[in-house]
Amino acid sequence: MRKKNKQSVRDVRDIFGVRESPPRDTCDNHTNQLDGTKEERELPTVIKPDDASLNSTTLSDTSPDKEGSFAVPKSDSVAILETIPDLPVHSNGSPEPGQPVQNAVSDDDYLEKNIPPEAEELSFEVSYSEMVTEALKRNKLKKSDIKKEDYVLTKFIVQKTRFGLTEAGDLSAEDMKKIRHLSLIELTAFFDAFGIQLKRNKTEKVKGRDNGIFGVPLTVLLDSDRKKDPGVKVPLVLQKFFEKVEESGLESEGIFRLSGCTAKVKQYREELDAKFNADKFKWDKMCHREAAVMLKAFFRELPTSLFPVEYIPAFISLMERGPHVKVQFQALHLMIMALPDANRDTAEALMTFFSKVIANESKNRMSLWNISTVMAPNLFFSRSKHSDYEELLLANTAAHIIRLMLKYQKILWKVPSFLITQVRRMNEATMLLKKQLPSVRKLLRRRTLERETASPKTSKVLQKSPSARRMSDVPEGVIRVHAPLLSKVSMAIQLNNQTKAKDILAKFQYENSHGSSECIKIQNQRLYEIGGNIGEHCLDPDAYILDVYRINPQAEWVIKPQPSS
Repeated sequence: MRKKNKQSVRDVRDIFGVRESPPRDTCDNHTNQLDGTKEERELPTVIKPDDASLNSTTLSDTSPDKEGSFAVPKSDSVAILETIPDLPVHSNGSPEPGQPVQNAVSDDDYLEKNIPPEAEELSFEVSYSEMVTEALKRNKLKKSDIKKEDYVLTKFIVQKTRFGLTEAGDLSAEDMKKIRHLSLIELTAFFDAFGIQLKRNKTEKVKGRDNGIFGVPLTVLLDSDRKKDPGVKVPLVLQKFFEKVEESGLESEGIFRLSGCTAKVKQYREELDAKFNADKFKWDKMCHREAAVMLKAFFRELPTSLFPVEYIPAFISLMERGPHVKVQFQALHLMIMALPDANRDTAEALMTFFSKVIANESKNRMSLWNISTVMAPNLFFSRSKHSDYEELLLANTAAHIIRLMLKYQKILWKVPSFLITQVRRMNEATMLLKKQLPSVRKLLRRRTLERETASPKTSKVLQKSPSARRMSDVPEGVIRVHAPLLSKVSMAIQLNNQTKAKDILAKFQYENSHGSSECIKIQNQRLYEIGGNIGEHCLDPDAYILDVYRINPQAEWVIKPQPSS
């Protein structure tokens, strides 16, 4: 009966829709052997149809792009970002039933045809869960359909509001902690709108090492590195790996797909664990191939994966509904905002580094899909046992998420303004609670609120309140900006509807332009909004200060250097 009912084995070409073509030499034929990790051998990656080689060796390393190729139109606009074509696929990579499989359009073909891509505006002002819920109610949520136009890359346009855009590092640590909690709540509501339960199962906890480099938690590494550099946000050893590959490996064919000398890799690992923290490791003897191999091993051996795999099942369920790539981005954006600071900062640095690798694709043969597929098992992993199907599903989804991260990295690390608004409300509620606490304490001591209000001691405290004094001394629409590191340390500035943060910086630069050193100082500094209903907020140079002043009149305004990552 088992033999009778057994389904026939599907050919890999049927699953991924590859048309047969003669093999060509690619970076896989490099003289160095391929990195032989189990995850990378099992996970197929993308190749273009005209490069498809269906022998067993190629299939173990490459697979067709199930969503077509990626054309990146050349544009100098920072606000306009490319998105990937959105084709509905099953979790196993096959197209939707009843839909014809079309040949992928290569980057060269797309650029030659010069098809004008459609643009779509992306808003950070309205809660993502509210937008999705409203779209579902009106049945206006876009879905992906297989059609020729889908190979044209859509563009997202993010318009700056009068408050500007805020990077994750522009807020204080306490405010970012609130952002993480709010993002998780928002993410739960977002999936709930689709009827998807966000099961945040506890991941298996593996106690990391307390010293060394490999297998050490990111927070432990950063605590050690901050003894050398207090402002560091990305582990120094990772920055060294990036630098080593950038020195001579960006044009190396098959970088991140090749393994270096096993004996040397083992030797360098042991030396890094023993000597790196003491600054005794000699980096000049390491080859870029060994640095690339150890970079992958660094993430693969973390106690927990860089990106939490507990969100993957919900994301898979979302993908199976075939939503537009805008919905996928919104879910991913909230996932990124919910990451711990160390993970988020490291992920941002990693994606910036990968962009440099992809920029040299013509020489190193590492495309966006190659990078995402090779790195997916190292950045998303679970030590729990899974079936082969579950592992393939996890790998494909993880690769797709990295692909989205690489495409949208210019806007993915910006904090949505609706989350910042919620943080301001939380801080205002905390301020109100602190003001009410003395009344509550006196009430518990059986003192009436009338006696407390009439108390001369309380009135004296209110008279000495800095915020009350500041509000009475400074006229409406006038702020006093402090610049403690400049010769002109303070200045009162009358605001109007057109005053931007960069205008205030320019005014201080003009007032301090007597010496060349002062010009250099002001170029490296930013205007901060501190206190009131925000902890600390590094303002966008294009932010209109009068608008910020109106939502936070009790803030102090300080010009100081922006911390480097």
